[in-house]
Amino acid sequence: MRKLSKKNIKIGILGGTFDPPHIGHLYISKIAIKKLELNKLIWAITKKNPLKKGPYFKIKTRIKLSKKITNKEKKIFVHYFDDKIKSTNTFNLLNYIKRKQKKAKLYFLIGADNLIKFHKWKNWKKIPKLAKIVVFPRDNHLIRKNKYIVLKRLKKKDLIYINSKKVNISSSLIRKF
Repeated sequence: MRKLSKKNIKIGILGGTFDPPHIGHLYISKIAIKKLELNKLIWAITKKNPLKKGPYFKIKTRIKLSKKITNKEKKIFVHYFDDKIKSTNTFNLLNYIKRKQKKAKLYFLIGADNLIKFHKWKNWKKIPKLAKIVVFPRDNHLIRKNKYIVLKRLKKKDLIYINSKKVNISSSLIRKF
């Protein structure tokens, strides 16, 4: 990962299996870059989501497809960190990036659907100490405080809600076809 030398650098991280990557990933990436004024956005592709069954596509295929879909985007970079950090969890990923980019302000992008199980993520309460959690709308996921454990336990300042159109696409929907 190339270090950036600016003082007030802003880095977004979109983590996941990208099984497969799609225009929804690209759409929220572009929105995040614009609205948060990010200097760069990392697609952190993981081998496996610990809360889901194994991926459909091999990791090399997902990396290749991700690079292809982002090849015209100057601020989006595709990386695979699992082997470097010896982990697939978000906390370890953010810790690693923070060590490499000490002065950077980190933003971790998720869809509203991820709020449901966020409290099951390893070290989930510590994630906001490393990065702001940026939440994008998803179909059928209204953000209600009493519905999500994470919203009851985290501070309002830890979360940023992005108001954008909902992209009705997901990797699981694509795999069904």
